[in-house]
Amino acid sequence: MPERFRLSGTRESGRVLTPRPQNAYAPLSSLPGGGQNGRVPAALREPPRLLGRQAELDAVLVATTSADEVTPNAAPYVATAIGATKANAMDVGAACTAWVTALSVGASMIESGRAETVLVIGADVLSRFTDFDDKRTAALFGDGAGAVVLGNQDGGGVGPFVFGSDSGYAEAIIARRDEGVMRMDGHVTFNAATAALVQSTRDACERAGVALDDVDLFVYHQANARITKAVAQRLELPMERVADYIADIGNTSAASIPLALAFAREEGRLHRGDTVLVAAVGAGFTWGGAVLEWGGPA
Repeated sequence: MPERFRLSGTRESGRVLTPRPQNAYAPLSSLPGGGQNGRVPAALREPPRLLGRQAELDAVLVATTSADEVTPNAAPYVATAIGATKANAMDVGAACTAWVTALSVGASMIESGRAETVLVIGADVLSRFTDFDDKRTAALFGDGAGAVVLGNQDGGGVGPFVFGSDSGYAEAIIARRDEGVMRMDGHVTFNAATAALVQSTRDACERAGVALDDVDLFVYHQANARITKAVAQRLELPMERVADYIADIGNTSAASIPLALAFAREEGRLHRGDTVLVAAVGAGFTWGGAVLEWGGPA
């Protein structure tokens, strides 16, 4: 993996950080998992388990902006529910970019040698913030949860990451405390989100030392189909190499990328050793991306 992080700072030299797909677990009490239209990938239909190795988790990271309570975070509830009571449990909030951000946090923990196995969850219940009388946004958002496990094993890799933010676009997607529902300027959001995803893709590939043609699958935040197709067109990517499951799950915020990865794996589009680009953009504005080498099962 040219120019990518090799995690020599872990407890077993020469092994690398590997994303390993696992069953999603819904940390939010009202959330059964899956997307707004009821489609749930096979891996998510099984009871939540981590191959009986929950006690080995060093950290449980939950990317979310819709936890059940203001405090405590969702992560301690998840860690307790799955039996990972010795894990560092915390939420990561960066709106729709939160799962990519949490992935970078988990990768950093392992790279520094402070963790060996990290569960990275994306989970959001955007129906809590949806104004169903607002025709501009009511049909866009969904509820869902998905996850991967980061660990040390031969094959696979993560990073480097690229990130950015600009609060000049804060008003484009916002849920104010006094109102409690999502408001969005669709035109501004479309243009800014498309530009951010295109640039994140180019920057992440450049830093990883790979060409766009070297990427097997592009997995973007599932915001809406128009944005995904616009990004693909600007980068001249064939749609068969772009994950698009928005019609099935809607915009599930931090959950959308791990859910898309699960669907892609179920459909045979994601294999051990594949080069995968993940990128997201969300309210803030925040954005980020990374190139992964997909690892095998734990």
